[in-house]
Amino acid sequence: MDLTVIIGLLVAFVSIIVAFLMEGGHLVALGGFSAFLIVFGGTIGAVIISFPAKQLKTVGRAFKILFKGDNSNFVDVAKYLKGLSVNSRKNGILSLEQEVNSANNILDSFGKKAFEMVIDGMEPDVIRGTMETNIEATDERHRKTASIFEAAGGYAPTMGIIGTVTGLVHVLGNLDDPTSLGPKIALAFIATLYGIASANLIWLPIANKLKVLNDVEIGEKTMILEGILLIQEGANPNALIKRLEGFMTSDELLQIKDIKSGE
Repeated sequence: MDLTVIIGLLVAFVSIIVAFLMEGGHLVALGGFSAFLIVFGGTIGAVIISFPAKQLKTVGRAFKILFKGDNSNFVDVAKYLKGLSVNSRKNGILSLEQEVNSANNILDSFGKKAFEMVIDGMEPDVIRGTMETNIEATDERHRKTASIFEAAGGYAPTMGIIGTVTGLVHVLGNLDDPTSLGPKIALAFIATLYGIASANLIWLPIANKLKVLNDVEIGEKTMILEGILLIQEGANPNALIKRLEGFMTSDELLQIKDIKSGE
């Protein structure tokens, strides 16, 4: 489980609350159910209007991905592909069928599908075209899900302003007690705070995190595809590793050094 989302939220909100208290504010002053209802209810309602139901259904899965985090391991995948390359050069491409379907296989359904096409004898261009279409569809699907949270980040501040305006309308409609104007006006502006805070601390960061996770997944799928095509053409295992290094970070390159010698 990826705890960075929870840690980030705690750091952000605790920092804001502590700073508010240090300036002499009272924690109760940050409360306001009506403001909360307008901002979050209005934002969610606007999002529901903006997107088709089929796309909105992906939100639940997005939260699972968000807290699951980045489970990719480029180094392990590269090691596994190199092993398959060695096996293929020794025993032929058809010898990989049992290995690919074994319990020790670390590839996802994308990698297995690509290997099945190789084992079935399909042309490299056909495999590349088919799997790149799959990658593009995955990327598009993930970015559409992220766009839901981006939209929420756009609506939330506006809903905060709406909450503030409705609060001020109520205040200006009841001017009988001037001494209560200050607290009432302050309470009205809580909606603006909720709107800006939720946009910049919840919705937009979630959208960005989903995009980052998507980029990592797309990178891993692309690396797997390149590795499989190199295995199909019978490339040297060390040449395969060298090609796959382009997908790795500097830290991962340090880890990969120990498998670059020998076939």
